[in-house]
Formats: sequence, structure tokens, C-alpha cells
Amino acid sequence: MPKGLWVVAVSSLLAAACSSSTAPAPKPLAPCTATSGGRVNIGVAADTTVDPTQTAGCAVFPANPSGSASVEYLVIAQSASATPDDSQAFKLGGSALAAPPLVGSTPASVPSVAQQFDLRLRLAERELVKTAPPRPLRAPPRAPAPVTPVVSGNVRTFQVCNVLTCDARNPSTFSSVTATALTVGQHIALYVDNAAPQPGLTQAGLDSVRVLFDTLLYPTDTAAFGRESDIDTNGQVIVLMTGKVNSLVTASQCNSSGFVAGYFFGADLITAFSTSNKSEIFYSIVPDPAGTLSCAHSVSQVKQLVPVTFVHEFQHMISFNQHVLLHCTVSGCPAPPEDLWLNEGLSHYAEENGGRMFLPDTATFCAFVFGDLFNAGQYLASPQDHFLVDTAGIGGLAERGAYWLFVRFLVDQFAGGTTQAAENAFTRSLEATTQVGVPNVVASTGTSFPTVVERWTLANYVSDLPSFPTPPELQYVKWQFRTAFPTFNSKCSSRIPGAFPLAPPSVTGSSAQLAGMLRAGSGNYYVMQQAPSAASFALLFSTSAGTALRTSLIPQLAVLRLQ
Repeated sequence: MPKGLWVVAVSSLLAAACSSSTAPAPKPLAPCTATSGGRVNIGVAADTTVDPTQTAGCAVFPANPSGSASVEYLVIAQSASATPDDSQAFKLGGSALAAPPLVGSTPASVPSVAQQFDLRLRLAERELVKTAPPRPLRAPPRAPAPVTPVVSGNVRTFQVCNVLTCDARNPSTFSSVTATALTVGQHIALYVDNAAPQPGLTQAGLDSVRVLFDTLLYPTDTAAFGRESDIDTNGQVIVLMTGKVNSLVTASQCNSSGFVAGYFFGADLITAFSTSNKSEIFYSIVPDPAGTLSCAHSVSQVKQLVPVTFVHEFQHMISFNQHVLLHCTVSGCPAPPEDLWLNEGLSHYAEENGGRMFLPDTATFCAFVFGDLFNAGQYLASPQDHFLVDTAGIGGLAERGAYWLFVRFLVDQFAGGTTQAAENAFTRSLEATTQVGVPNVVASTGTSFPTVVERWTLANYVSDLPSFPTPPELQYVKWQFRTAFPTFNSKCSSRIPGAFPLAPPSVTGSSAQLAGMLRAGSGNYYVMQQAPSAASFALLFSTSAGTALRTSLIPQLAVLRLQ
């Protein structure tokens, strides 16, 4: 039977078999009353959550006893689902509403070519680990293998991606590059492609890059995340500056969608492939002022961009070692890589953390945190349109902003202190584990994911709300975003929002008729107003059809009283 007919036939049989036992359609939830469950009775600056699956969708707010002052609540309709891309349409109110937008109907910020390439590499690593697992390291060897560092002047041939769709299983997607180690330090050996355009970085310039990596960025990342592997037993991370990275995009692509400044690929730590360099390598663009390979890249641009890219990609390298090579699961080795959304969040945190090492040099700090602040601004402008927990884990710019904000909040709240040492101990706990994604967050914080999501989403609005006694558990420690956005807009880049971008719509609670989409880990923000002497009111939190929300979505209303 032809395949198409076979599918139709099976579908028909299934339909016939199930027609007599079709599940009844869910019934609409009953209107809320004054005696319904989900009562909200909190003072100013206090918060609570209402689980609509336990209260028949109802949240009941008390009457306002004051004859002169309004009551104001911050209400966030959210999903604390740990399932990537989990979503469901909802409405908040009581009467029928127009159909809410479908998932993906809101224009999303488009990731750059570099972010899409990064996503492809991270996804490829997950598949390669399954098909050709690297040799596991269950425990440190009793006698460490002798370390033979790279020596200056060493000439070596590397296999380097020549297309954005490079595949470790397809040698044609790689090119051979001969490069020379022009400067070598304790932790870093910097090779330069022998065919790199000239003039490039001078020897003094190369030495300054190596010193920066060797003495500041390498120690910062390893303190925060743990050690990288050393499968080539040279005790060093190789930095390969090659024009093959420049030419991953054409000049027109570069001008329209950006370029790849550098990358790490876990396939280099999987020895089963002929394309693997069997070394810890970070790949970087080379200066090309004349634009002979793609769009032009000046020496100063390379020296500014590559350090930021290095700390980001080096976290991925460390994460691969910690999760895949070192920490085996009960079912054996290798363990899965970190979930992409949390892995990416940690790399964006690495950018900020690396930049803080340069303070009070605010200009250099700007170079490290510009992307994080820009992305965070995109997310805070419309959090309801974006996931925190998603499949891709790279997402658009707004999703990246969510990942960074979330990790930043975790560090501020659960590091057990305000010292850098305490922060490093916490971020290392997220790496040195067999847990990934949401279970990793729960294990490292000792807090349920719904509680973490509730506190994080509330903190995004009230952390530094003026003249408001924000509880400590709802605060960022290292950032005051209401002042940071305008400050960095003027001092760093006008592309960063000039004002705090999270501005929830203000509605009267008793007449609220709202609709939208719940997305895993994120929320829909509203400020509910209750006039002086106003009677109690209720919110019915349901699907767009007025039925009960899925329990697996872990829907909840986070409520905080503002006044």
C-alpha cells in the first residue's frame, strides 16, 4: 500500500475505534463568587500566588475599606511549566473575549547569524554525544597524565568549519587551516592562521590579547564555572584566530544579519570524528580591514569583540566538560549537556561577570554588558510574548535577555552572600552536576520552580520600584534597572532602551477583561486598580474558552500589593 494511503487507512481505523469513547468536552468554569476559593488578603509589599487548578480558576480580592485611598495590585498571569515551549491561551476576567493571539503570532526579535550558528553547534553537540560519545572521565586518574604545553612557534593543522551548517560527520563542511602559535601563556596558546590577511595584529597586540585571556578572563571563568577538560594534555586552551571564521558569512550577510566573532564546538572533544581537533579550542575572527574575506573588521574591533565572545564561549566549553565528561548519570556516561536555555543564560552571565573585572573602567564594562542589556530590554518590553523555558534555548534576542535576567536573579538570591566567592560557588554548583535545566535550578536553589518563577517575575518589576519597600527576596542585588537603562543608554549605546521598558497596562480589577498566551517560565503583567470604598472583586483565570487551564502548564497568578 502506498505510504500516503497507509497513513489515511490507519487514521480512519483509529477514528472508528475511538468514535464511541470520545472524551466529553470540558465544561466552562462557574463564575466566581465572594465565597469562592483563591482568596487574596495581603498587605502592602506582600505577595501570594493563586493556583487556578485548585480554586476553580478564581482569585477573590477583598473590598477596599478606605474611603480615600486606592488599592493597587501587580498581577502576573504565568506558567511555571518545566516543559519547553509549553503554552496555552488564557483569559482573565469573566465574560467572553476575542480569541487571543496564537503562539508565534507576535513578531519576535530575530537572532543574528552568530546566534543561529551558536544554536546549531549546541544542538549538534547533543546529537553527537548520543551517536559517538566521548570517552568518559568517571574520576580523576591516580597519576595525572604528563602535561606538554604548546611552545611558541609550533605549527599545527586544524580542521575548521567552513560553512554555518558544518557537521562533524561531514568532512566537506570543514577546511584544513595551518596556523602558528605566536604567543603562549600559562593557560592560553594563541595560534594565528598562516593565511590571515596582512597587516593583522602586531606581536605586541597578540601578546596583549593573550595576557588578557591568560591572566584575567580565564581565571574569571574557571572560578565561576569550574575547569575545562584537557584531552590533549597540554594544560592550555587553544585560541585559533583564523579567517575561516570571518568567511562563514558573506559581506552582504555580514551587513544584513551580522557575523560570527568566535565559537566553541564540543565536537572537538569527541575523538570519534575525523573532523575533531581533539583539543580545547576557541575559534576567533582575524582582523581584515580591507574586507578581503567578508565585511571589514579592524584591529580595534577584533580586540574589543573577541574577549567578550571568549568568556561567553569558554563557559560553553567548561559546561561541556562538567556535564558531559565529568558527571555521569546513574545510567552511565556521558551525561547530557546542559539544557540550551540555561546553558545560554550562564554564558550571558559570563559576559557580565567578565566585564565586572574591568570596573571602574565603564567603557570596557559597556562592551561586555551591552548585549545583555539590549536583550533584556527587548524581553522586558513584552515578556508575555516570550518563553523562558524553550526548546531552542537560543531564541531571539528577547529570550536571551530572559535567560540572562533569570540567571542573574538566581545568583543574587541564592549565592548565600554578596561576595564574588559566594557567587562563584553558586554558579559552579549549576555546572558540577548531573542535573540539567529546571531540575538543576531546583536542586541548586533548594526552591520549587514555581516559587522561583513567581519571585523572578515579580522582581523584574518591583526590584527597584521607587518609594516601595521591596522585600529582599524580590530584589536584584547587582543591578538597579530603572536607573541602569537610562545610564547605559547615554554612556554605552543609544540602542539600549533609554527608560525602564517594563510598563504593565493599568486596569480596573472589577472590570478586567484580559486575554493572552501563557508561555513556560514567563508571564503577562497587569496593574489592577481598586477604587476607594470599592466592593470586593474576583478574577476568573481560565482558558480562552472559559474552561480549566491544564494542570501540566502549572498556571498561577502571582499577586503583589503595590499600595
